[in-house]
Amino acid sequence: MKFKSQLFWALFFSLIFFTTSGFTVVGHRGDPIKYPEETIQSDDSAFKFGADYVELDLRLSKDGVLVISHDDDLERVTHTHAIVSQNNFETLKQLKYDNGEHVMSLNELFEHYKNKPSAKFVLETKIDHSINPSYELEDKIAAVVKKYHMQKRIMIHSFSAASLFHFRKIMPDAYLIFIVGSLRRINFSILPQVNAVNAASDIVQEHPFLINWLHKLHKQLFVWAEMDESPALWHWLINRNVDGVVTNFPATGFKYKLAKSGTKKYAINRTGIYFGKTKTSTMMNPYVRIKEKKYVWPNQKVNVTYGVRVDNKLYYQIAEKTFISAEFVNLDLRHNDIAPYENKKIIAKPNTKVAIYNYPDNQAKTKKFLPANTLFKIQNFNGSPKNMWLYTKKGWIKADQILFYGFFSKKAFQQYNKLPRVSKYTNLVLLPFNPNKLTLTPTYWQKQKQINHIIR
Repeated sequence: MKFKSQLFWALFFSLIFFTTSGFTVVGHRGDPIKYPEETIQSDDSAFKFGADYVELDLRLSKDGVLVISHDDDLERVTHTHAIVSQNNFETLKQLKYDNGEHVMSLNELFEHYKNKPSAKFVLETKIDHSINPSYELEDKIAAVVKKYHMQKRIMIHSFSAASLFHFRKIMPDAYLIFIVGSLRRINFSILPQVNAVNAASDIVQEHPFLINWLHKLHKQLFVWAEMDESPALWHWLINRNVDGVVTNFPATGFKYKLAKSGTKKYAINRTGIYFGKTKTSTMMNPYVRIKEKKYVWPNQKVNVTYGVRVDNKLYYQIAEKTFISAEFVNLDLRHNDIAPYENKKIIAKPNTKVAIYNYPDNQAKTKKFLPANTLFKIQNFNGSPKNMWLYTKKGWIKADQILFYGFFSKKAFQQYNKLPRVSKYTNLVLLPFNPNKLTLTPTYWQKQKQINHIIR
C-alpha cells in the first residue's frame, strides 16, 4: 500500500508540474550541432539558448564508473578507439573531445552543476537487460542522484522497460519516460510504471491519435527525431499539442516554445561581438525597423539584454531603444575562432550545390545557390566554432559546404594550426587555381591578376 501511495503522488505532482510548465525543450546530448556532444560546453550552450533539460547517455566503465557517452566505442567523438565497458575510467578520462574537454563521469557533471539549479537533465540508460541481467547501472545512477540531491532536477528515459521497472522500485518518485520506436512497444504492462512516452516523430505523424490517447491516460508525450529544423515538422508537432521534444537544435525548440506561448521578448543578458567588415546601423524598434544614425562597428562588443522575435526573425536589444538583427551579433564565436579565416575567400566545392540562406538559421534557406567557379569575400561570421556561418554578398552559407581559399603562405598555416581541433575546418584549397578551369597552377602570384576580376 505504501508503494502504491508513493506512486500515486509521484504521478500526481509530476502531472501538475508538466501541465503548468508547458512545452518542454530537451537538448539531445546538449547542443551537438554547435559543440561536441555531451560536453560541458555543449550542455551550457543548450541551457543558454532555451533548453529546459539536457539529455545525456550513461554507461558503466570496466571499473564501474558512470560514464557519459552515447557510444560504447569512443572513436567517433574522441578519434581514439576505446570501448567504455572494457576500460577503467582513469584511462577513458585521458581521451578528449574536439573542444579539449575530457570524457566525463556523471559525478563530475553533477559536481559542476550542483549549484546551478536551473540546469536539469534527462538521463538515458544504455543497457539491454536481455544480455546484461545486472542492475548495477541503475543502482549507481540512483546513488549518484541522491548523493548530489538531484532528484527534482532529473528525468530518466530508456528503451529498456526492465530498466524503468527497476527505477520505479528504487526511486518511486522519479519521473520515468519510455522511449519507443514502434507502437507495438506501448502496452499496459509498462504504461502504469512510467510518466511519459518518448516516441519517434514518424510514429506520431502516422498515428496522431497517440497524443490524446496518452493524455487521457494521464501520460505525457515527448517526441524525438533528428529534428533537422524543418518548419513543416515543427509546426505539425507543436500544433498537435505534444508535451516536449528531444532535439539536436534546442534554440529552434525554444523558438517554437515561445511561439506556442505567444511570447515575443525574452531575456538573454550575454555579451556578443560584431564581426562584419563594415559598420551596420541599429534601429529603435524591431517592429518598425527604421534605421537610426547609430552604428555597430567591426569587432565591437555589445551587451545583449533581450531577444525579440518579429515575423519569425530574431532581433537583439543592445541598449535602451536600440536593436540590431541577431545575424550581426555572435554570442558563441570569439576573434580567435575566426582569425585564420577572416581575410580569406571562399568558393563552392566542385559539383556541389551550396545553399544560400537569408540569415544564419537552417529555417532561412532560400532556393538560390552559390555560383560555381567564383571566389567570394567573407564579409561576416556567425554560429559557433563547430557550426560556423559565413556571410557573402550573395547571403549566408555554411562553412562546411565550401572551400576556404587563401591558405598559401607559411604564416597563414601557422595561424590555422593554432586553432583548437573543434575550429579547424579541413575544407581548404591548398594550391591556387583558376576557378574558370579548375586546374592547379604552380604559383599564386602569376594568376592573382586573373583571379581578381571574378572576386565579388
